Amino acid sequence: MAKVRSSFFCQNCGHESAKWIGKCPSCNQWNSFVEEVVSKYSTAQPVWDENSSKSNVPKPLGDIQHENEIRLNCYDTELNRILGGGIVNGSLVLIGGEPGIGKSTLMLQLALNLPQKVLYVSGEESEQQIKLRADRIVHKDSETTFILSETSIEKIFAQVKNVNPDVLIVDSIQTLASTKIESIPGSVAQVRQCAGELMQYAKTTNTPVFLVGHITKDGSLAGPKVLEHMVDTVLQFEGDRNMVYRILRTTKNRFGSTSELGIYEMQSEGLREVANPSEILISQRDVGVSGVTIGATMEGNRTLLIEIQALVSAAAYGTPQRSSTGFDSRRLNMLLAVLEKRTGLKMGTQDVFLNMAGGIKVDDPAIDLAICVAVLSSLHDLSINEKFCFASEVGLGGELRAVNRIENRISEAGKLGFSTIFISKYNKGVDVSKYKITIKSFGMLKHVFGELFG
Repeated sequence: MAKVRSSFFCQNCGHESAKWIGKCPSCNQWNSFVEEVVSKYSTAQPVWDENSSKSNVPKPLGDIQHENEIRLNCYDTELNRILGGGIVNGSLVLIGGEPGIGKSTLMLQLALNLPQKVLYVSGEESEQQIKLRADRIVHKDSETTFILSETSIEKIFAQVKNVNPDVLIVDSIQTLASTKIESIPGSVAQVRQCAGELMQYAKTTNTPVFLVGHITKDGSLAGPKVLEHMVDTVLQFEGDRNMVYRILRTTKNRFGSTSELGIYEMQSEGLREVANPSEILISQRDVGVSGVTIGATMEGNRTLLIEIQALVSAAAYGTPQRSSTGFDSRRLNMLLAVLEKRTGLKMGTQDVFLNMAGGIKVDDPAIDLAICVAVLSSLHDLSINEKFCFASEVGLGGELRAVNRIENRISEAGKLGFSTIFISKYNKGVDVSKYKITIKSFGMLKHVFGELFG
């Protein structure tokens, strides 16, 4: 006989309370607690296999045998790198992003590209809607992709037994509901229960499972925080819906690096991989424009050359404005203070606007030098040679500090046709003879300004 009890759950973070309270003690959100009826079943058998009697026993670590790790090829270079080399059998992957950003398109493309048997479960679209989108993407039918439009976790697992897929994709976890929980789909209890069932299925059958998740208005994944703890990999799909480029980031990965970055271009036929993002992040200009420089940054193991745009103008009001897009505004304020203190520039009466071209967000300190040069270029309305590139951190004393993987940055700049790269002289061990690009090393910011502007 099932035991029924009632609890209150925070719809923002999943905190549970025995009674209603106005402010969540975990996330400090007001009026977020909702009462949910929770049933406790005496059986512990998972819903996907009621007759399972398998039980694990403890084993000494030395007696555990493991095979060489075999990953499934996604036939998507960007997704392969993000996942750490491909899909790991038995892994549970969660991908989140804003509505309309392309999560469902990415997962449907994955299902259509894989030669293995894939079951694509959608709780948001009908089979006809998915068929229309699939025809637009590949213009042909896939014999290994099976489509199911269902929201009941019990009915989904019934079809999983019949199809026996090699990969399972669920879009989205917030639309699923279990009869064991007497609450609406998308509630904290339902998300936790359905995700737990899918995790048991993935680990027991060694089948990779992809979950699509919604996000809240502040950009975090909707549902309980335990959802992110349960899964093996958390992917974040970002981008402006008004722009064609999408960025796939890894915030958690048990099977690879969390610093990798994938870039896609949204087209009418679906998402296209961008093999060389530096070419799209650098605009082609016919004439020199002041306030524009190129900085070399690292995203995981990938080197990106990005265009940095700065605009400096006299403040029209009493308080100068400081605005940055794609860069930390506090670090921008610090660099402006360094410019005023160490180089004598009067920035106290100037509005400063900074933009990372292409909609990318950068937190690599190696672009500090490029930002400072762009600000000075805009202030004096002097253009920088478009074949110059910059890679150095700027300290509070106005010194140029060494950055990591300088060889990768120099090599990438040389491949894209840049003639000169400015780096810190404290980057030791750089073999200048290996590169065709001219390497100029400096110790202080003011010395770089003297080289560029005289």
